[in-house]
Amino acid sequence: MSFNVFLPTRVLFGAGQLNNLKSQKMPGKKAMVVISNGKSTRANGYLSRTEEQLRLSGVETAVFDKVMSTPLRTTIMEGAAFAKDNGCDFIVALGGGSVMDAAKAIAAMATNDGDIWDYMNGGTGNGKPITIKPLPVIAITTTAGTGSEVDQWGVVTNDETNEKMGFGGIDDLFPVLAIVDPELMLTVPPKYTAYQGFDALFHSTEVYISKFSNLMSDMVALTAIENVSRNLAKAVKDGSDIDAREKVAFGNTLSGYSMVTGCCTSEHSMEHAMSAYHQELPHGAGLIMISKAYYTRFVEQHVCDGRFVRMAQAMGMADAGDPMDFIIMLTKLQEDCGVADLKMSEYGIKPDEFETLAKNAMDTMGGLFAADPCPLTAADCVSIFEKSYR
Repeated sequence: MSFNVFLPTRVLFGAGQLNNLKSQKMPGKKAMVVISNGKSTRANGYLSRTEEQLRLSGVETAVFDKVMSTPLRTTIMEGAAFAKDNGCDFIVALGGGSVMDAAKAIAAMATNDGDIWDYMNGGTGNGKPITIKPLPVIAITTTAGTGSEVDQWGVVTNDETNEKMGFGGIDDLFPVLAIVDPELMLTVPPKYTAYQGFDALFHSTEVYISKFSNLMSDMVALTAIENVSRNLAKAVKDGSDIDAREKVAFGNTLSGYSMVTGCCTSEHSMEHAMSAYHQELPHGAGLIMISKAYYTRFVEQHVCDGRFVRMAQAMGMADAGDPMDFIIMLTKLQEDCGVADLKMSEYGIKPDEFETLAKNAMDTMGGLFAADPCPLTAADCVSIFEKSYR
Protein backbone atom coordinates (compact mmCIF):
# COMPACT_ATOMS: atom_id res chain seq x y z
CA MET A 1 0.00 0.00 0.00
CA SER A 2 2.94 2.39 0.49
CA PHE A 3 4.25 4.77 -2.14
CA ASN A 4 6.27 7.98 -2.31
CA VAL A 5 5.16 10.38 -5.05
CA PHE A 6 6.61 13.72 -6.12
CA LEU A 7 5.30 15.12 -9.43
CA PRO A 8 6.25 18.80 -9.43
CA THR A 9 6.02 19.62 -13.16
CA ARG A 10 3.26 21.97 -14.28
CA VAL A 11 1.76 20.41 -17.42
CA LEU A 12 -0.13 22.25 -20.16
CA PHE A 13 -1.80 19.45 -22.09
CA GLY A 14 -3.87 19.63 -25.25
CA ALA A 15 -4.00 20.82 -28.83
CA GLY A 16 -2.79 24.40 -29.20
CA GLN A 17 -1.12 24.64 -25.80
CA LEU A 18 2.16 25.92 -27.26
CA ASN A 19 0.32 29.21 -27.79
CA ASN A 20 0.02 29.54 -24.01
CA LEU A 21 3.75 29.41 -23.29
CA LYS A 22 3.95 33.22 -23.28
CA SER A 23 1.54 33.48 -20.35
CA GLN A 24 3.53 31.17 -18.07
CA LYS A 25 5.96 32.31 -15.42
CA MET A 26 9.48 32.03 -16.83
CA PRO A 27 12.30 30.69 -14.61
CA GLY A 28 14.87 33.09 -16.07
CA LYS A 29 15.66 35.84 -18.56
CA LYS A 30 17.67 34.02 -21.25
CA ALA A 31 16.78 30.58 -22.55
CA MET A 32 19.02 28.08 -24.23
CA VAL A 33 16.65 26.43 -26.70
CA VAL A 34 17.80 22.85 -27.28
CA ILE A 35 16.67 21.16 -30.50
CA SER A 36 17.85 18.19 -32.57
CA ASN A 37 20.37 18.37 -35.38
CA GLY A 38 17.62 17.51 -37.88
CA LYS A 39 15.49 19.83 -39.98
CA SER A 40 11.95 19.18 -38.78
CA THR A 41 11.83 21.55 -35.80
CA ARG A 42 12.69 24.49 -38.02
CA ALA A 43 10.85 23.29 -41.14
CA ASN A 44 7.58 22.75 -39.28
CA GLY A 45 7.77 26.17 -37.66
CA TYR A 46 8.00 24.85 -34.11
CA LEU A 47 11.24 26.67 -33.36
CA SER A 48 10.06 30.04 -34.63
CA ARG A 49 6.79 29.70 -32.74
CA THR A 50 8.60 28.84 -29.53
CA GLU A 51 11.06 31.69 -29.92
CA GLU A 52 8.17 34.10 -30.50
CA GLN A 53 6.35 32.86 -27.40
CA LEU A 54 9.51 33.35 -25.35
CA ARG A 55 10.05 36.81 -26.85
CA LEU A 56 6.49 37.80 -25.88
CA SER A 57 7.26 36.75 -22.32
CA GLY A 58 10.39 38.92 -22.28
CA VAL A 59 12.94 36.13 -22.68
CA GLU A 60 16.03 36.20 -24.91
CA THR A 61 17.05 32.99 -26.67
CA ALA A 62 20.13 31.17 -27.95
CA VAL A 63 19.62 28.01 -30.03
CA PHE A 64 21.70 24.85 -29.58
CA ASP A 65 20.97 22.44 -32.45
CA LYS A 66 23.47 19.64 -31.97
CA VAL A 67 21.45 16.83 -30.32
CA MET A 68 21.46 13.55 -32.22
CA SER A 69 18.93 10.73 -31.91
CA THR A 70 21.11 9.33 -29.13
CA PRO A 71 22.44 12.07 -26.80
CA LEU A 72 26.21 11.67 -26.57
CA ARG A 73 28.48 12.55 -23.66
CA THR A 74 30.45 14.90 -25.89
CA THR A 75 27.31 16.71 -27.03
CA ILE A 76 26.21 17.21 -23.43
CA MET A 77 29.51 18.80 -22.53
CA GLU A 78 29.42 21.00 -25.65
CA GLY A 79 25.91 22.07 -24.68
CA ALA A 80 26.94 22.89 -21.12
CA ALA A 81 29.75 25.10 -22.43
CA PHE A 82 27.27 26.77 -24.80
CA ALA A 83 24.91 27.56 -21.92
CA LYS A 84 27.70 29.14 -19.91
CA ASP A 85 29.22 31.04 -22.84
CA ASN A 86 25.84 32.51 -23.78
CA GLY A 87 24.80 33.43 -20.24
CA CYS A 88 21.68 31.25 -20.32
CA ASP A 89 19.88 30.90 -17.00
CA PHE A 90 17.36 28.24 -18.04
CA ILE A 91 16.82 25.68 -20.79
CA VAL A 92 13.91 25.03 -23.13
CA ALA A 93 13.91 21.54 -24.62
CA LEU A 94 11.96 21.52 -27.90
CA GLY A 95 11.82 18.05 -29.38
CA GLY A 96 11.48 14.39 -28.55
CA GLY A 97 12.94 12.22 -25.83
CA SER A 98 16.55 12.66 -26.92
CA VAL A 99 16.29 16.44 -26.81
CA MET A 100 14.58 16.45 -23.41
CA ASP A 101 17.09 13.96 -22.00
CA ALA A 102 19.98 16.02 -23.35
CA ALA A 103 18.49 19.23 -21.94
CA LYS A 104 18.38 17.80 -18.42
CA ALA A 105 21.97 16.60 -18.63
CA ILE A 106 23.11 19.95 -20.03
CA ALA A 107 21.22 21.73 -17.24
CA ALA A 108 23.18 19.76 -14.66
CA MET A 109 26.58 20.15 -16.31
CA ALA A 110 26.08 23.89 -16.88
CA THR A 111 26.30 24.35 -13.11
CA ASN A 112 28.47 21.42 -11.94
CA ASP A 113 32.19 20.90 -12.56
CA GLY A 114 33.89 18.10 -14.43
CA ASP A 115 32.56 15.66 -17.02
CA ILE A 116 29.08 14.17 -17.06
CA TRP A 117 30.56 10.67 -16.73
CA ASP A 118 31.80 11.71 -13.29
CA TYR A 119 28.13 11.75 -12.24
CA MET A 120 26.98 8.51 -13.87
CA ASN A 121 26.13 5.50 -11.72
CA GLY A 122 27.09 2.17 -13.24
CA GLY A 123 29.61 1.07 -15.83
CA THR A 124 32.67 3.31 -15.95
CA GLY A 125 30.84 6.21 -14.28
CA ASN A 126 32.30 7.67 -11.09
CA GLY A 127 29.00 8.00 -9.24
CA LYS A 128 29.54 11.54 -7.91
CA PRO A 129 26.45 13.32 -6.57
CA ILE A 130 25.12 16.42 -8.32
CA THR A 131 25.77 19.07 -5.67
CA ILE A 132 24.88 22.33 -7.42
CA LYS A 133 21.29 22.96 -8.50
CA PRO A 134 20.89 22.48 -12.27
CA LEU A 135 19.44 25.17 -14.51
CA PRO A 136 15.62 25.03 -14.69
CA VAL A 137 14.18 23.15 -17.68
CA ILE A 138 11.01 23.72 -19.68
CA ALA A 139 10.10 20.71 -21.82
CA ILE A 140 8.05 21.07 -25.02
CA THR A 141 7.63 17.60 -26.44
CA THR A 142 7.11 17.08 -30.17
CA THR A 143 6.78 13.28 -29.93
CA ALA A 144 4.92 10.75 -27.82
CA GLY A 145 7.55 8.28 -26.72
CA THR A 146 9.46 8.77 -23.50
CA GLY A 147 7.44 10.75 -20.95
CA SER A 148 10.67 12.66 -20.30
CA GLU A 149 8.70 15.89 -20.05
CA VAL A 150 7.50 14.94 -16.56
CA ASP A 151 10.29 12.84 -15.04
CA GLN A 152 13.73 13.55 -13.58
CA TRP A 153 15.75 11.17 -15.74
CA GLY A 154 17.64 11.24 -19.00
CA VAL A 155 19.65 8.73 -21.01
CA VAL A 156 23.16 9.53 -22.22
CA THR A 157 25.55 7.46 -24.35
CA ASN A 158 29.33 7.30 -24.11
CA ASP A 159 30.25 6.19 -27.61
CA GLU A 160 33.87 5.64 -26.60
CA THR A 161 32.92 2.93 -24.09
CA ASN A 162 29.63 1.71 -25.64
CA GLU A 163 27.67 2.62 -22.53
CA LYS A 164 24.10 3.96 -22.63
CA MET A 165 22.85 4.76 -19.14
CA GLY A 166 20.31 6.70 -17.15
CA PHE A 167 21.37 10.05 -15.74
CA GLY A 168 19.82 12.20 -13.04
CA GLY A 169 17.16 10.97 -10.68
CA ILE A 170 17.26 14.06 -8.47
CA ASP A 171 14.27 16.30 -7.76
CA ASP A 172 15.91 19.36 -9.30
CA LEU A 173 15.90 17.71 -12.74
CA PHE A 174 12.12 17.55 -13.04
CA PRO A 175 11.12 20.09 -15.70
CA VAL A 176 9.43 23.09 -14.11
CA LEU A 177 6.96 23.25 -17.00
CA ALA A 178 5.91 20.80 -19.71
CA ILE A 179 3.89 21.56 -22.80
CA VAL A 180 2.28 18.50 -24.39
CA ASP A 181 0.65 19.77 -27.58
CA PRO A 182 -0.50 16.96 -29.91
CA GLU A 183 -0.54 19.42 -32.81
CA LEU A 184 3.26 19.34 -32.69
CA MET A 185 3.14 15.56 -33.22
CA LEU A 186 1.06 15.56 -36.42
CA THR A 187 4.17 15.60 -38.60
CA VAL A 188 5.93 12.58 -37.04
CA PRO A 189 6.31 9.90 -39.77
CA PRO A 190 4.37 6.62 -39.31
CA LYS A 191 7.27 4.35 -38.39
CA TYR A 192 8.62 6.76 -35.80
CA THR A 193 5.13 7.25 -34.41
CA ALA A 194 5.11 3.48 -33.91
CA TYR A 195 8.61 3.26 -32.42
CA GLN A 196 7.93 6.09 -29.99
CA GLY A 197 4.51 4.77 -29.05
CA PHE A 198 5.88 1.34 -28.19
CA ASP A 199 8.57 2.95 -26.04
CA ALA A 200 5.81 4.68 -24.07
CA LEU A 201 3.83 1.45 -23.88
CA PHE A 202 6.77 -0.58 -22.60
CA HIS A 203 7.59 1.96 -19.91
CA SER A 204 4.20 1.23 -18.44
CA THR A 205 4.06 -2.53 -19.06
CA GLU A 206 7.43 -2.84 -17.32
CA VAL A 207 6.29 -0.72 -14.41
CA TYR A 208 3.09 -2.78 -14.09
CA ILE A 209 4.89 -6.14 -13.81
CA SER A 210 7.73 -4.74 -11.70
CA LYS A 211 8.38 -6.00 -8.17
CA PHE A 212 8.09 -2.37 -7.09
CA SER A 213 4.57 -1.83 -8.40
CA ASN A 214 2.08 -0.20 -6.05
CA LEU A 215 -1.48 1.12 -6.11
CA MET A 216 -0.40 4.48 -7.53
CA SER A 217 1.87 3.07 -10.24
CA ASP A 218 -0.78 0.47 -11.16
CA MET A 219 -3.37 3.18 -11.73
CA VAL A 220 -1.04 5.27 -13.87
CA ALA A 221 0.48 2.38 -15.85
CA LEU A 222 -2.83 0.71 -16.75
CA THR A 223 -4.32 3.98 -17.96
CA ALA A 224 -1.22 4.61 -20.05
CA ILE A 225 -1.36 1.09 -21.51
CA GLU A 226 -5.03 1.52 -22.40
CA ASN A 227 -4.61 4.91 -24.11
CA VAL A 228 -1.46 4.03 -26.06
CA SER A 229 -2.44 0.53 -27.16
CA ARG A 230 -5.95 1.42 -28.28
CA ASN A 231 -4.93 4.48 -30.29
CA LEU A 232 -1.40 3.94 -31.57
CA ALA A 233 -2.36 2.06 -34.74
CA LYS A 234 -4.82 4.84 -35.61
CA ALA A 235 -2.07 7.47 -35.23
CA VAL A 236 0.31 5.38 -37.33
CA LYS A 237 -2.21 4.90 -40.13
CA ASP A 238 -3.45 8.50 -40.12
CA GLY A 239 -0.99 10.96 -38.62
CA SER A 240 -3.57 13.75 -38.89
CA ASP A 241 -5.99 11.96 -36.53
CA ILE A 242 -5.77 14.51 -33.72
CA ASP A 243 -7.95 12.45 -31.38
CA ALA A 244 -5.63 9.44 -31.67
CA ARG A 245 -2.56 11.67 -31.37
CA GLU A 246 -3.99 13.27 -28.24
CA LYS A 247 -4.76 9.95 -26.56
CA VAL A 248 -1.32 8.52 -27.38
CA ALA A 249 0.26 11.73 -26.08
CA PHE A 250 -1.76 11.40 -22.87
CA GLY A 251 -0.63 7.80 -22.47
CA ASN A 252 2.94 8.88 -23.10
CA THR A 253 2.87 11.57 -20.42
CA LEU A 254 1.40 9.01 -18.05
CA SER A 255 4.28 6.70 -18.98
CA GLY A 256 6.58 9.37 -17.58
CA TYR A 257 4.52 9.43 -14.40
CA SER A 258 4.65 5.63 -14.28
CA MET A 259 8.44 5.75 -14.05
CA VAL A 260 8.22 8.25 -11.20
CA THR A 261 5.60 6.28 -9.27
CA GLY A 262 7.18 2.91 -10.10
CA CYS A 263 10.23 1.45 -11.85
CA CYS A 264 11.04 0.00 -15.26
CA THR A 265 12.47 -3.49 -15.58
CA SER A 266 15.42 -4.96 -17.45
CA GLU A 267 13.82 -4.76 -20.91
CA HIS A 268 15.13 -1.20 -21.06
CA SER A 269 18.58 -2.27 -19.86
CA MET A 270 18.77 -4.87 -22.59
CA GLU A 271 17.75 -2.46 -25.34
CA HIS A 272 20.13 0.22 -24.12
CA ALA A 273 22.92 -2.29 -24.62
CA MET A 274 21.73 -2.95 -28.17
CA SER A 275 21.65 0.72 -29.17
CA ALA A 276 24.83 1.53 -27.25
CA TYR A 277 26.69 -0.63 -29.74
CA HIS A 278 24.42 0.20 -32.69
CA GLN A 279 23.50 3.86 -32.34
CA GLU A 280 21.52 3.90 -35.59
CA LEU A 281 18.99 1.53 -33.96
CA PRO A 282 15.96 3.54 -32.75
CA HIS A 283 15.31 2.78 -29.10
CA GLY A 284 11.66 1.93 -29.67
CA ALA A 285 12.52 -0.40 -32.54
CA GLY A 286 14.98 -2.29 -30.36
CA LEU A 287 12.37 -2.68 -27.65
CA ILE A 288 9.87 -4.03 -30.17
CA MET A 289 12.40 -6.58 -31.41
CA ILE A 290 12.94 -8.19 -28.02
CA SER A 291 9.52 -7.59 -26.46
CA LYS A 292 7.68 -10.81 -27.25
CA ALA A 293 10.51 -13.07 -26.09
CA TYR A 294 11.12 -10.85 -23.07
CA TYR A 295 7.56 -10.89 -21.75
CA THR A 296 7.03 -14.53 -22.71
CA ARG A 297 9.90 -15.40 -20.34
CA PHE A 298 7.92 -14.04 -17.39
CA VAL A 299 4.63 -15.50 -18.60
CA GLU A 300 6.26 -18.95 -18.68
CA GLN A 301 7.48 -18.46 -15.10
CA HIS A 302 3.91 -17.65 -13.93
CA VAL A 303 5.25 -14.95 -11.62
CA CYS A 304 2.45 -12.42 -12.23
CA ASP A 305 -0.24 -14.14 -14.30
CA GLY A 306 -3.01 -11.82 -13.16
CA ARG A 307 -1.06 -8.75 -14.25
CA PHE A 308 -0.55 -10.06 -17.77
CA VAL A 309 -4.27 -10.83 -17.98
CA ARG A 310 -5.14 -7.34 -16.77
CA MET A 311 -2.82 -5.74 -19.35
CA ALA A 312 -4.44 -7.79 -22.13
CA GLN A 313 -7.81 -6.49 -20.96
CA ALA A 314 -6.53 -2.91 -20.95
CA MET A 315 -5.33 -3.42 -24.51
CA GLY A 316 -8.83 -4.35 -25.63
CA MET A 317 -9.32 -8.10 -25.04
CA ALA A 318 -12.27 -7.85 -22.67
CA ASP A 319 -12.51 -11.61 -22.10
CA ALA A 320 -8.78 -12.20 -21.54
CA GLY A 321 -8.15 -14.92 -18.98
CA ASP A 322 -4.78 -16.41 -19.92
CA PRO A 323 -1.42 -14.64 -19.40
CA MET A 324 -0.48 -15.43 -23.02
CA ASP A 325 -3.38 -13.23 -24.10
CA PHE A 326 -1.05 -10.30 -23.44
CA ILE A 327 1.43 -11.69 -25.98
CA ILE A 328 -1.45 -12.14 -28.45
CA MET A 329 -2.49 -8.51 -28.03
CA LEU A 330 1.11 -7.30 -28.19
CA THR A 331 1.65 -9.22 -31.44
CA LYS A 332 -1.58 -7.83 -32.91
CA LEU A 333 -0.61 -4.26 -32.05
CA GLN A 334 2.79 -4.69 -33.66
CA GLU A 335 1.15 -6.09 -36.79
CA ASP A 336 -1.41 -3.29 -36.88
CA CYS A 337 1.39 -0.72 -36.61
CA GLY A 338 3.49 -2.40 -39.31
CA VAL A 339 6.46 -3.17 -37.05
CA ALA A 340 6.07 -6.91 -36.48
CA ASP A 341 8.86 -7.83 -38.89
CA LEU A 342 11.74 -5.70 -37.61
CA LYS A 343 15.09 -7.46 -37.86
CA MET A 344 18.16 -7.06 -35.67
CA SER A 345 20.33 -8.08 -38.61
CA GLU A 346 19.23 -5.00 -40.59
CA TYR A 347 20.95 -2.85 -37.96
CA GLY A 348 24.16 -4.87 -37.98
CA ILE A 349 23.48 -6.88 -34.83
CA LYS A 350 24.98 -10.38 -34.92
CA PRO A 351 24.37 -13.41 -32.69
CA ASP A 352 28.00 -13.49 -31.56
CA GLU A 353 27.35 -10.16 -29.77
CA PHE A 354 24.63 -11.46 -27.47
CA GLU A 355 26.86 -12.34 -24.52
CA THR A 356 28.53 -8.93 -24.78
CA LEU A 357 25.13 -7.21 -24.87
CA ALA A 358 23.88 -9.18 -21.86
CA LYS A 359 26.97 -8.27 -19.84
CA ASN A 360 26.72 -4.64 -20.91
CA ALA A 361 23.07 -4.47 -19.83
CA MET A 362 23.90 -5.82 -16.39
CA ASP A 363 27.04 -3.73 -15.92
CA THR A 364 25.60 -0.39 -17.02
CA MET A 365 21.96 -0.56 -15.93
CA GLY A 366 21.92 -3.49 -13.56
CA GLY A 367 19.62 -1.71 -11.15
CA LEU A 368 16.60 -2.34 -13.36
CA PHE A 369 17.16 -6.10 -13.12
CA ALA A 370 16.29 -5.79 -9.43
CA ALA A 371 12.79 -4.74 -10.47
CA ASP A 372 12.13 -7.86 -12.57
CA PRO A 373 9.27 -10.02 -11.27
CA CYS A 374 11.70 -12.96 -11.15
CA PRO A 375 15.48 -12.99 -11.61
CA LEU A 376 17.00 -12.86 -15.09
CA THR A 377 20.53 -14.18 -15.53
CA ALA A 378 22.96 -13.25 -18.27
CA ALA A 379 22.14 -16.60 -19.90
CA ASP A 380 18.44 -15.69 -19.80
CA CYS A 381 19.21 -12.41 -21.56
CA VAL A 382 21.21 -14.23 -24.23
CA SER A 383 18.28 -16.59 -24.72
CA ILE A 384 15.88 -13.66 -25.16
CA PHE A 385 18.18 -12.09 -27.74
CA GLU A 386 18.47 -15.43 -29.55
CA LYS A 387 14.71 -15.95 -29.68
CA SER A 388 14.27 -12.39 -30.94
CA TYR A 389 16.91 -12.56 -33.65
CA ARG A 390 16.08 -12.27 -37.30
